[in-house]
Amino acid sequence: MPRILLIDDDAQLGPPLAAYFARFDMELVCALRPGAGLELIRQGGLDAAILDVMLPEMDGFALCRLIRKESDLPIIMLTARGEVMDRVVGLELGADDYVPKPFEPRELVARVQTVLRRRVTPPAPGVLPDASARLVFEGLVLDPAMRSVQRQGELLELTSTEFD
Repeated sequence: MPRILLIDDDAQLGPPLAAYFARFDMELVCALRPGAGLELIRQGGLDAAILDVMLPEMDGFALCRLIRKESDLPIIMLTARGEVMDRVVGLELGADDYVPKPFEPRELVARVQTVLRRRVTPPAPGVLPDASARLVFEGLVLDPAMRSVQRQGELLELTSTEFD
């Protein structure tokens, strides 16, 4: 189940949005302050982050820049600041998408699903992955060089056809 981090100082936004995300088999983890959100990101186990721009202590743009220095975690900006220049700045600082408030929860879920899909899209047909690169996704580890697959640390017995 994908874990999505919401960093927004509106305490009333998180619980109903978390319930909505759960309907789509996603866990929404909420942080009211940028520092708490950064700590969760540094702990790992998150698949994407949704950031408000207007946050206490540090604005979402600065937070996006900081996250981008440390991680390639997909970032969606969610904010009442919907001016074109705000969107451009957010995207130039490393955000993957930008959703202005007010928003429809279904659209936000669709945008999260899109950034998650982009993150795990396999290479195009005929393009081979780097043989030394291990692919990791939700407890699965695929090692092309060793032609092996592990699930939760346990080696899976696969035929050549199954591996391919």
